[in-house]
Amino acid sequence: MLDDPPLIRSLRTAVAAAPADVPLRLHLAQLLLEAGRSDEAVAEAAVALQHAPGDAQARDLMARAMGTPPPSPAQPPRPQAGFDWKAAQEQVGDAVPPRFAETPVRADGQDDSAGADVWDVEGPSTVRLADVGGMQDVKDRLDAAFLTPLRNPELRKLYGKSLRGGLLLYGPPGCGKTFIARAVAGELGAAFLSVSVNDVLDMWIGNSERNMHEIFETARRQAPCVVFLDELDALGAKRSRTAHSGMRNVVNQLLSELDGIDSAANQGVFVLAATNVPWDVDNALRRPGRLDRTILVLPPDGPAREAILRYHLRDRPIENVDLSKLVKITDGLSGADLAHVCEAAAERALLDSVSTGTVRMIGMKDLLAAANDVVPSAEPWFASARNVAMFANEGGMYDDLVRYLKKRRKL
Repeated sequence: MLDDPPLIRSLRTAVAAAPADVPLRLHLAQLLLEAGRSDEAVAEAAVALQHAPGDAQARDLMARAMGTPPPSPAQPPRPQAGFDWKAAQEQVGDAVPPRFAETPVRADGQDDSAGADVWDVEGPSTVRLADVGGMQDVKDRLDAAFLTPLRNPELRKLYGKSLRGGLLLYGPPGCGKTFIARAVAGELGAAFLSVSVNDVLDMWIGNSERNMHEIFETARRQAPCVVFLDELDALGAKRSRTAHSGMRNVVNQLLSELDGIDSAANQGVFVLAATNVPWDVDNALRRPGRLDRTILVLPPDGPAREAILRYHLRDRPIENVDLSKLVKITDGLSGADLAHVCEAAAERALLDSVSTGTVRMIGMKDLLAAANDVVPSAEPWFASARNVAMFANEGGMYDDLVRYLKKRRKL
């Protein structure tokens, strides 16, 4: 570099003193390129691009130093010869409607389709309480608290029996609370609207409360209608334990809707709810006039277990099955547990048929083995409920549970 011209030598000294000066370095690269020293020009342009990756002058100089022609500016696409679709569309625009209608989404995530029922409302159910095997205590409580007053309006008026409020079904999971709610809707000849926390919660502020209101508005339009609040402990958790203000607002909105159940606008709207943990439900929801009547739904009794087993075995190839014996050894199992017993027995017979190459029927041996392998899913629930029944039975809400636990010698 001792043979550099004085100007290039001076620029090298200046660049070495200020290596981040991109215009100065590009000036040096330009002089090197004009002097026919392309490799050195490329090196200087590369350093300039490291300091300024988007610099157009550096990119152009790099391309010229490497002998690559600079990219030509993008040309607008030429119109293709052929049929003029735009002109044709304008000619028939008044006669043919647009193929797609786009509805802009509002900033709160809602659309403007007011009045449309977006909730899945089932028609009157064909299921009746007679289809619920056993559980006579539950049926009697439902009949006394809900169904008899509804079926006898004259006597209800004579005795001043109010239909305010709703029913809260509680008990261990898998014991048929949802099925019972559908059976009640069938007894009333009413539509059925099942609501879970996923149907209500929304990311936009205010939309969760709006969803709760629209659910009840839909039930009013579809009356007679049973609104079934599934997993009430999620929809109506105790506000004192809820850190998020959105959930507290949802509970407040639910309380407001329940308070309107006895108004003329809510004629024919019946509210049922279910939960595994009623002690986690906000106390205000169980106030008189709201969900003030509670019914304990326990693991199926003997007749119920027989009906459930018969139902799950009805389409399976079975032989020599002693249902009475099976009912005795499955005491304490929930409806979901019994369904699993039948599924596991079928699996044993299937695997055995595959291994032996001979198809055989499901026998008592398969069912007994499957029943012995099943751990009652309700036991953890009773372990928690025992403490509540002993130390938190305010107002006698859990008296039915206390009696059951004493009967089963679990208390």
